[in-house]
Amino acid sequence: MIKFLDLQKINLSHQQEIENALLETFRSGWYLLGEKIKTFEKELAQYCNVPHAIGVANGLDALRLILRAYIELGVMKEGDEVVVPANTYIASLLAITDNKLVPVLVEPDINTYNIDVTKIEEKITSKTRAILLVHLYGSIVFSEDLTRLADKYDLKIVEDNAQAIGAVWNNKKSGSLGDAAGFSFYPGKNLGALGDAGAVTCKEQDVADCIRTLANYGSQKKYVNKYQGYNSRLDEIQAAVLSVKFKYLDSENQRRQKIAQRYLTEIVNPKVILPYHKIEEKSHVYHLFVVRTEHRDDLQRYLEENSIQTLIHYPIPPHQQEAYSDLKILQLPITEKIHQEVLSLPMSPVMTDDEVSKVIQTINSF
Repeated sequence: MIKFLDLQKINLSHQQEIENALLETFRSGWYLLGEKIKTFEKELAQYCNVPHAIGVANGLDALRLILRAYIELGVMKEGDEVVVPANTYIASLLAITDNKLVPVLVEPDINTYNIDVTKIEEKITSKTRAILLVHLYGSIVFSEDLTRLADKYDLKIVEDNAQAIGAVWNNKKSGSLGDAAGFSFYPGKNLGALGDAGAVTCKEQDVADCIRTLANYGSQKKYVNKYQGYNSRLDEIQAAVLSVKFKYLDSENQRRQKIAQRYLTEIVNPKVILPYHKIEEKSHVYHLFVVRTEHRDDLQRYLEENSIQTLIHYPIPPHQQEAYSDLKILQLPITEKIHQEVLSLPMSPVMTDDEVSKVIQTINSF
């Protein structure tokens, strides 16, 4: 069986370094808010070329904390609107509604799956305060038009960078393009921990201070609480593991890009629609390689019969989830078409050339 993502093989490729880091952390006797987290935050900030990085418990919390900080700092208030792609994982919306803000959904570009930037301005109202970008599947969505739009309407740009760490646009890393960004280090991500983990990067000192305080029960000094905060901290063990794996992120992303190049050039089945992307660019780190076909279920079954595991990201769009029943009235035909047709092919830095060849040959024979 060619696994969709062989997490065990990925982590075992760094086994000795990870075990050493875990043992060192265990023996230190310090498990929260210690040197490992400080080191990782510094590494992440330097990597993204931003002033501030704050480790948090997970990717959803990262986005929740960014928006909550803007509320505490008076940039936003309950009932304000946040533009967000309709084609995304539900966490993007949960971060908005958890802060009693209003998500305004915008259709994607059918070719890239990312938000259609040309459709954002028509959704902006007097209540709009931010654009939440999602670099979906590992592909950056950004443009000069976007920054002009944000300047014109005085909007914050927040990046949901859960899937695109290491991607580059205009010589800038994802996580440094907007005002703030949320990262997920869920085990299956390009940079994955051994459990839940996340981080925020941002450019402004007051935002960083507010997020760090909110994530620690709203406290800057023990037993003194400035805000009604959360308990959302990246622990020392996860930080230690992430620092080990960080060293290999760029090379592993390059391996993903090479696999994607083969998929893009060698998959020639006319029933399968490949994602649009210029192969030579680095703006896509292929957290997922997603194709579309009207025969999605048949293709998935055929691949399974040939010992190739695939997944669907995502079968139900957020506006059709029971959790957001108030959004079911929305007409979002492009988003719905994507969710009915997408299939994620095996993609990981530990895939062999032979495995890639088998995936390609099997799809071409479908």
